[in-house]
Amino acid sequence: MSSEIARRGILLVLSSPSGGGKTSIGRALRVTDPNLGLSVSLTTRPPRQGEVDGKDYHFVSAARFDEAVRNGELIEHAEVFGARYGTPRAPVESALAAGRDLLFDIDWQGTRQLRAALPGDVVSVFILPPSMAELERRLRARRADDEATVRRRMGRAAAEIAHWDEYDYVVVNRDFDLAVASVRAILAAERLRADRARRVLLPSSPRFWHEALLRGEGKHDDRRQVAVGSVPRRRHGRARRRSAGSGA
Repeated sequence: MSSEIARRGILLVLSSPSGGGKTSIGRALRVTDPNLGLSVSLTTRPPRQGEVDGKDYHFVSAARFDEAVRNGELIEHAEVFGARYGTPRAPVESALAAGRDLLFDIDWQGTRQLRAALPGDVVSVFILPPSMAELERRLRARRADDEATVRRRMGRAAAEIAHWDEYDYVVVNRDFDLAVASVRAILAAERLRADRARRVLLPSSPRFWHEALLRGEGKHDDRRQVAVGSVPRRRHGRARRRSAGSGA
């Protein structure tokens, strides 16, 4: 018998103010989860040290970005600190149809657009810093920005954090390992949601599944069910709000 129920893919969104830890948490998730791919965005900003074109971002000119917007190639796009970012449509739709999960490192503007374009496919997590003082300390410790940029990022942080309640889940990144474990648990539970399987497997009557399992055709893994436990049903008409992690 196969080990998993066939399902539609998940778009896992991690958002936080700069320095909140979304990129590091996402990287840690992908190291241990080969089934979680990365959505590679287009951006007009120049590459940072160590970034690779086509792997971290698709670095493009402003003219090429405008062309992608005009041609409907992007599911979402936004401007952040003078640079433009956007998510290519084709690889996302392909991954969803194939049951592959994608990780998104985008802000609240992009999250709104992504959810509007693909309702039911987005699982959004906002990563909160334990305090504004700690956020500033982390920004300075990474030594990636000059003083003016740090001040600009801190000035924007409060406005970004104000959108935390638009997300499905909230994780306070007080302890990095605990924060990673919390997001990993969220993803594990979301992968087991019945509505994701129903969207790709029809008919979905109990009798059909009972007979399929008896024939050995159903795809089920009791170990994952026991490890994760029950999965909450989505509330209709509003986003789910969950808290996870230390102090959430």
